[in-house]
Amino acid sequence: MTETSSSESTPFERIGGEAAVRRLVDRFYDLMDLEPAYTALRAVHGNTLDSARLKLFLFLCGWLGGPAYYEERYGHPRLRMRHFPYAIGIRERDEWLACMNQAMTETGVDEALRTRLAQSFHQTADWMRNTHG
Repeated sequence: MTETSSSESTPFERIGGEAAVRRLVDRFYDLMDLEPAYTALRAVHGNTLDSARLKLFLFLCGWLGGPAYYEERYGHPRLRMRHFPYAIGIRERDEWLACMNQAMTETGVDEALRTRLAQSFHQTADWMRNTHG
């Protein structure tokens, strides 16, 4: 995320704080489990989504400008390094983005914020790719 001026609220505040981030993350992983459109994405995550749910919640809180829970618990995110063991190609990237967009829509994230977040998510997700497929 980009920095905001002190007079501008953070994306964390605009989304609705921790409770809203938790709803978003829970809906994201629920959709991943339920929707056939996200099978490649779901396959990358192993048997349970519990750890991924917690880590994404902790990460997004800080990434959106709220408490830095992830860094306090795990240190610097090092996203690319931490995701390198998993095959992430165009399909996985696109499914992640579609799933997150659906979760943002279904949890009522403001359209302007959703657009801004989608752009940032796309940049990050594309950077995470480590296969050509």
